[in-house]
Amino acid sequence: MLPANPALADKHEHEREHEHDGDHDNGHWRDRERHRDYNDDDDRRGYGFGEHDRDECRGWYTENYRRLPPGFTRRDRLPPGLEVELVLRRRFPPDLERRVYVVPVELERRLPPPPPDYERVAIGGHIVLRNRNTKIIVDIFHFE
Repeated sequence: MLPANPALADKHEHEREHEHDGDHDNGHWRDRERHRDYNDDDDRRGYGFGEHDRDECRGWYTENYRRLPPGFTRRDRLPPGLEVELVLRRRFPPDLERRVYVVPVELERRLPPPPPDYERVAIGGHIVLRNRNTKIIVDIFHFE
């Protein structure tokens, strides 16, 4: 039986086309294919920065390049030996905690809220999305 309303037909076609896309929660992606080998617990849900989030971060960085806040300036960059300690799906290194800054409010307003129990922090020219309780890193955005 075909839908009587052409708009409904288009809607169903759109749903079929995107049936296998990652789920979207709070504007963040969840890619089942990339994370199928991992348990679906709180620290491995696949949340991360979507393309829109990355575009907003780049736009904010471009607009504020001349007056970057702490955590984003050249002197705040992590040495290569410390930068390699930021690893997805691993615990945030406790020795780097003292280098963490709050993500600027202007940037936070441009992004969707993080999932429950998650936070964004600025460190060494990166924005890290991590679980607030376990400190597991779920995504990293690096400003070039």
